[in-house]
Amino acid sequence: IVNFTLNFVLEGFEGGLETQALLFAVFLALYMVTVLGNLLMIIVITLDARLHSPMYFFLKNLSFVDLCYSSVIAPKALANFFSSSKVITFAGCAMQFSFLSLLGTTEAFLLGVMAYDRFMAICNPLRYPITMCQSACTRLVLGAYCGGCFNSVVQTRFTFHLPFCSSNRINHFFCDVVPLLKLSCGNTAINELLLFGICGLIIVSVTFVILISYGYIIATILRMGSGAGRSKIFSTCGSHMTAVTLFFGTAFFMYAQPRAIESMEQGKVVSVFYTLVIPMLNPLIYSVRNKDVKEALRRLGQKHTAT
Repeated sequence: IVNFTLNFVLEGFEGGLETQALLFAVFLALYMVTVLGNLLMIIVITLDARLHSPMYFFLKNLSFVDLCYSSVIAPKALANFFSSSKVITFAGCAMQFSFLSLLGTTEAFLLGVMAYDRFMAICNPLRYPITMCQSACTRLVLGAYCGGCFNSVVQTRFTFHLPFCSSNRINHFFCDVVPLLKLSCGNTAINELLLFGICGLIIVSVTFVILISYGYIIATILRMGSGAGRSKIFSTCGSHMTAVTLFFGTAFFMYAQPRAIESMEQGKVVSVFYTLVIPMLNPLIYSVRNKDVKEALRRLGQKHTAT
């Protein structure tokens, strides 16, 4: 029986008032940069006609997902640093958890779609305009969101139908699956199997797509005679591979290996990385290492100055 009247307590990080103040400042800075960086990417890609291509369409969606992902966690975490109760309702916890599952899974699929897009652009340039037409790109993005919805519904359904009768204190700063499983007084074997199975399948399958895509991309680059062409491709693909490595490295540590259930203290630190640091770094990675985005930012700045 689901206890909708239950309230959870998000214990967050240990430490006195000074530690909480320092963590508040760090979280606030990370969140502000995340919001500004991802909003800027969305605005630039939307306003600059030269960036209306499949690659930047996917990048805009990635920025939107990152913005929402951090916004699901950061405001509540910031409020709890100086709160004496740190309470979150059962419904609020379930909602936060479901959105995290939805957005995290969607981001994983989007990174795979972006790798496939680069594969088509570099290895099959003649077929690229037809294969990656606007309708195809829209279907790929919708597919990523549908995959996220499926994982979210399954994980939320099985997690929040567990009995929570021993304690209501979540050893984390947000409602994540691992601390919730540790909190349950029921049998969590099926939940752990689903966690490792579905998340492991998503990570492995998307990683496989990315590795195959980049295997072909590298082979194509090595056959190219133009040094300038190689440099531009390496710059674009290097940005994507950096984002992929950061995201899937932390996702594997948290959800796709059996010891994840035991490593809660390390898990908190890693969670800060993938919920706040990576969404903050993604727009920086794609703007600093991307000539087209830098030029678009310069043009936007010139228009703003002229007006």
